[in-house]
Amino acid sequence: MKRRDFIKLAGASAALFPLTPAAFSQQAGLSRWNSYRLTYKVNLPDEGKRTRLWLPLPDTNDTPHQFSQGSVWSGNAEIARFDTIAGTASPMFYAEWHGSGPRSVTVSSVVKTADRTVNLYHHSERGSSAIPADIKRFLQPTKGMPLDGIVRKTALSITKEANNQSPLKTARAIYDWVVDNSYRDQAIRGCGRGDIKSMLESGNLGGKCADLNALFVGLARAAGIPARNHYGIRIDESATHKSLGKFGDISKEQHCRAEFYLAGLGWVPVDPADVHQFTLEEGLPRDHLKVIALKEKLFGSWEMNWVAFNHGKDITLARDSIAGTLPFFMYPHAEIGNHQQDSLEPAEFTYRIVSTELVGTGAKLS
Repeated sequence: MKRRDFIKLAGASAALFPLTPAAFSQQAGLSRWNSYRLTYKVNLPDEGKRTRLWLPLPDTNDTPHQFSQGSVWSGNAEIARFDTIAGTASPMFYAEWHGSGPRSVTVSSVVKTADRTVNLYHHSERGSSAIPADIKRFLQPTKGMPLDGIVRKTALSITKEANNQSPLKTARAIYDWVVDNSYRDQAIRGCGRGDIKSMLESGNLGGKCADLNALFVGLARAAGIPARNHYGIRIDESATHKSLGKFGDISKEQHCRAEFYLAGLGWVPVDPADVHQFTLEEGLPRDHLKVIALKEKLFGSWEMNWVAFNHGKDITLARDSIAGTLPFFMYPHAEIGNHQQDSLEPAEFTYRIVSTELVGTGAKLS
C-alpha cells in the first residue's frame, strides 16, 4: 500500500487522521502499533527579499513497520506545498516567503510504527531468486560513497574469508568489521556526512550515524550486496536503552540507519552506529555483555521509536538552491536571500521538532 496523498488543511486536528492501519496489522500479524504526531514549528527571521524552506517528512511508502497517515500545515507562507524530493518518491514540504514581515509555518505528520525484526536463523539462499532490477540501483556508487579504490580494497579484504559463501555471511562479516573497527566521535557535528572514502584513506574511522552506517552500506555495495541508508528521526524513548531514544523536543534527534538486501528474503535492518552510541553514552567496554547483546540484536532488527524519512543520497532540493548538492536530506533546510541557515543549530535556525504520542483519541505529552 502506498499513500502519496496528503491532507492539506491548515489548522486540522488529530481527529482528521484515522488511527487503525488494519490492513497492515492483518497482513503482517502485528498486534501493536504506536501512533505519533511529528510537528515542525519554524519561525524564520524577517530578513532578505526571498525566504525558502524545505522539510523532510515521514516516508509514505507504507511498510509493515511504518505507516504514514498524512500531513497538514498552517502558517503565513505565500507559497506552500507538499512535494517529493527531485527524482524520488520521498515526501517533503516546501514553503516560500517574499518581502518583509513574520515568516512562520507549522507542519504536522501522523505516523504509526511497529518494531521490526527479520528472522535470519532459518534463511536459506539455496534457489533464491535473482536480485530485482529496481533493487540493483542500490549497488551503485554515490558522490560520497565510491565503490572502487580503497573502498573496494577494504571490502575484499574483509570478505575474503566469506567469498564463495552466502551473501548473508558476507554482510555479517562487514557488519562485524564496522562495529569492531570504527567508533563514535562526539566532536563531529550533527550526524556526520557519510564520506567513507576520506574515512578509509585517513584511517580515522570515527564518526556519527551517517558516517558509520554509510561505511557499512558502501562496503556492502562494493562486495556486491545491495544496501542503503535510511535517514530519519528518533521520536520516542527506547523501551530498553535510555541512550537510544528521545521524546518531546526531538529537534536534535535525527538518526540514520542502514539495510541490506537478501534475494528471496528482502531488506534486512542493521544499525552498527547505535552499537557505538550505546557503548559511549553508557560508558561500557566493547566486550560488555550488554554491548555484545545489542550488537547481535541490531543485525536484523530496529526498535521503531524512530521514523524514516527517505534513503536518498546526493540530494538537490532545487536547481537554484545555494546549497548545491546535499549529501542527504534529514534536517530542515532554509535559505534567506543568499544565506543558508545552519540546519544543525535549531535555536539559530529558529525551529523546533516535537513528538507527541497519540493514545486512543488523546495524546501523551512530554
